[in-house]
Amino acid sequence: NATTRRNNAGSVTGVVGVGQDISELKEVVAESKRVAEDLVRLIETANAPIFGIDTEGKVTEWNTTAARLLGFSKEETIGKDLVKTFITEEFQQSVNEVLSLALMGKDTANFEIALFTKGGERREVLINATTRRGPNNEVTGVIGVGQDIT
Repeated sequence: NATTRRNNAGSVTGVVGVGQDISELKEVVAESKRVAEDLVRLIETANAPIFGIDTEGKVTEWNTTAARLLGFSKEETIGKDLVKTFITEEFQQSVNEVLSLALMGKDTANFEIALFTKGGERREVLINATTRRGPNNEVTGVIGVGQDIT
């Protein structure tokens, strides 16, 4: 920040400047970005199907293994209702309950569900559903990590 310095007559006699060293802040931001990129790579390349939903139940994450297992690309799933679109009818109510619990901060482990493939085949998947939180600890959705047990 800089401001002019004036004498009693109002004439400019100089400038007063205040600076702040932001080197450490820049390092922290760079490290945060690196960690975020590492986590994205980890999710995308994991050997487990991983999906994410928002608080409305719409798909926000769909990794490579989920795409390979079910035949739907990430682009085909983003924004779709997870339960209505990909869960077999017999499991829709129980999956909704598990996702509702996760949206209230209560994680569920080893929950068995059946998913549809793009070709209409059924896949049995064991899921862990975990609450996803934003920067202010607000619930933003659910992350599901699965294992194909078909």
